[in-house]
Amino acid sequence: MADLKESEIEDAEFAFKIYADDGALDATALGTVLRALNLNPSLESLEKLGATKKKGEKKFKFEEFLPLYSECKKEKKDQGCYEDFVECLKLYDKAEDGKMLAGELHHALLALGEKLTEPEVDELFEDCMGEEDDEGQIDYEPFLKKMCGRA
Repeated sequence: MADLKESEIEDAEFAFKIYADDGALDATALGTVLRALNLNPSLESLEKLGATKKKGEKKFKFEEFLPLYSECKKEKKDQGCYEDFVECLKLYDKAEDGKMLAGELHHALLALGEKLTEPEVDELFEDCMGEEDDEGQIDYEPFLKKMCGRA
């Protein structure tokens, strides 16, 4: 692949081999492998790349996986980053003090964009959220730093 560096191909091969069974990657694991390669494809992107929801429906050989990896890397430029998320959460920061209601964040994660499920939000809060203050507010920047792997 002309647009992938040798080191990226080696990383892709390593990640692929971890999740592949008998030299083929089940299409249900495509997102997992891409995320292991520091990409964050949306469910819509994964569907376009050929991911499936049922195990055993489709498999990829490494040679078939590389173009998918390359395509997903190109899309990475269109994905939100930490700074984008901070700007979004500032909309909920009524006092402009770096805080927002935890309930509003909970609702936003369940209702906006690529919606999360209740158990996914609970896990995200457990892993990334600090303590709420007496008014139910949280500091959203530390939350985002943990969520985006910057903390």
